[in-house]
Amino acid sequence: MPIFNFQDADALGKVATVDTSTVIVEVFNVDQLKRLQVNRLAVLQSSKPGQHLIGLISKVTRKKLDFSVIEDDAEDQVAEQNLCRISLIGTLLDRDGQRENVFRRTLESVPEIDANCFSLEGDHLTAFMRILSATAEEGKSLTLGRYTLDDGAIAYLNGNRFFQRHAFIGGSTGSGKSWTTAKVIEQVAELESPNAIIFDLHGEYEPLQADSIQHFKIAGPNDIDAGSTLDDGVIFLPYWLLSYEALVSMFVDRSDQNAPNQAMIISREINTAKRKYLEDGGHGDLLNNFTVDSPVPFDLNGLLEELNEINTQMVPGARGGEKQGEFFGKLARMIARLENKVTDRRLGFLFQGGESTLEFSWLDSLISRILGSAGENEGKGIKIINFSEVPSDILPLIVSLVARLAFSVQQWTPSNLRHPIALLCDEAHLYIPQRSMADAADDISIDIFERIAKEGRKYGTSLVVISQRPSEVNKTVLSQCSNFVSMRLTNVDDQNVIKKLLPDSLGGFSEILPTLDTGEALVVGDASLLPSRIRIDKPRNEPNSGTVEFWDEWQEGVPANRLLTAVNNWRKQSI
Repeated sequence: MPIFNFQDADALGKVATVDTSTVIVEVFNVDQLKRLQVNRLAVLQSSKPGQHLIGLISKVTRKKLDFSVIEDDAEDQVAEQNLCRISLIGTLLDRDGQRENVFRRTLESVPEIDANCFSLEGDHLTAFMRILSATAEEGKSLTLGRYTLDDGAIAYLNGNRFFQRHAFIGGSTGSGKSWTTAKVIEQVAELESPNAIIFDLHGEYEPLQADSIQHFKIAGPNDIDAGSTLDDGVIFLPYWLLSYEALVSMFVDRSDQNAPNQAMIISREINTAKRKYLEDGGHGDLLNNFTVDSPVPFDLNGLLEELNEINTQMVPGARGGEKQGEFFGKLARMIARLENKVTDRRLGFLFQGGESTLEFSWLDSLISRILGSAGENEGKGIKIINFSEVPSDILPLIVSLVARLAFSVQQWTPSNLRHPIALLCDEAHLYIPQRSMADAADDISIDIFERIAKEGRKYGTSLVVISQRPSEVNKTVLSQCSNFVSMRLTNVDDQNVIKKLLPDSLGGFSEILPTLDTGEALVVGDASLLPSRIRIDKPRNEPNSGTVEFWDEWQEGVPANRLLTAVNNWRKQSI
């Protein structure tokens, strides 16, 4: 039976103005007016029978109107006009086919002038929130927490739409951003064959454990000497996986007057080195189709020898003697940069992975581990990759390399064999910055993530952008996000970014961003049945991002040997 059984006497007021999705209601019930709150829900009679329109209260005003009566003995009389502005957000149908009480995020109609408006509270509110929960609970839904409007109602999200149309999770430090991300990861991990990669820049998500969760780290200096492998959860990303643009950004100094020549020569020589590898390895079927960007190994020492030879080449002169070659001395700076990076232990994951990383089948093993779904090729569905030991100056390049691997595999998989994958980009502002704040390495990262944001849906690749500074995240990527889980934001620039991306019909709903409590979120988008304020449930395993209790810690004893341990770890570059 219908959940709304309002009586005319219960009306808050009547519709005075209708404008597309905004309604102005003249309020007659002064007692209810006092209880009205912005961002609460209201119900309006529809022009169609069997329907009610659901709206969000965006403004409440009380005006005093002066009327002077033209009589000698009359005093000025004062009348009041109480108005309530409501943004329409959906329709509740009493019946839809065999189903009763169905909420839709569409406006099936608009209210007529003088239609009754009711405040949604008490038992009616509880019943409506139960409808939302029941509607979204079809299948195994994504649940984040409970509605602030009614903490007895579970807040469900549409998992398909959340990942199909990209999502943003953000909030200031200490607002519960990592907590929310951990909750999403746990939900995904419970599915039968999940597939997701989490870019963990600080090791925050190390405590997350489940049968389908596997932890990896990008190899650090210690892992090189230890001979660590993928079986140990250590990832090497050999230089030959980098695209041509990425290699040029690492080896060529753009300020060098010889940079164009250097870029041209390194392209030619890498192409030659890859061809030689294929010929020597008996992979002739690839010779006619590979490019400089194809993931084919090549010998870096051989490349350096060729570059040195070109840099010192002497050619026959006009009078029988010798003269300097066309590129004599012009590659010196590039060769020096390359030699320096090859010996840099911080970059060991690129250049010091050992002979095994030059094997033709090595890429198969890497892809199977970091892109395989649960139960596929020894893989586990959720891969949390720790980038904490990657130098900050090339962090964007390396994070985007993993993203490019994922997108390329999806792109080159036949559509009937494709299995979707989600990329959860923690601290996204560090490697997907605004164009105006980017350098050469950032530009390469931005290009990759922008492409995934624009085209990823077609290839089953989803982005979940996670950041405490949305104003520093690339606008093109954010504009492609259709779902927003926004925690407390105290910075005005960050607030404005989110406000601009939210629908205009929400009115002042976004004004609550700076007042949200820790663990509370404003959830808006295709995945949410209605814009909601949600209190996020506590994840089973909390990430290592909890705020340190300074005052309490200062009242307790200091851990023994903490400073010597820190210095020793600093020297070893490992904890």
